[in-house]
Amino acid sequence: MRVQTKKRTSQTKAISAARLDAMHDSGEDLSAHLDLTNATRPGREVQRVNVDFPVDLLRAIDREAKRIGVTRQAFIKLRLADTLTISR
Repeated sequence: MRVQTKKRTSQTKAISAARLDAMHDSGEDLSAHLDLTNATRPGREVQRVNVDFPVDLLRAIDREAKRIGVTRQAFIKLRLADTLTISR
């Protein structure tokens, strides 16, 4: 039986916080030095909800979302955020 092993990707060498700050300030790409697999946005927890929409409203939402180039979900979030005042 042959077992496939996952190829190891080369890991970047650790750098100091000062060097990372300097790279950021100069506009360099930092993505090679960041592990975003468990990244979260503090204070922005998400809770999934289900909402039923009339078909005509959903079609209108889809048309407008397509017109501005976003997904249905993004459009709904944008419009709700525009409408509501959220204290932060």
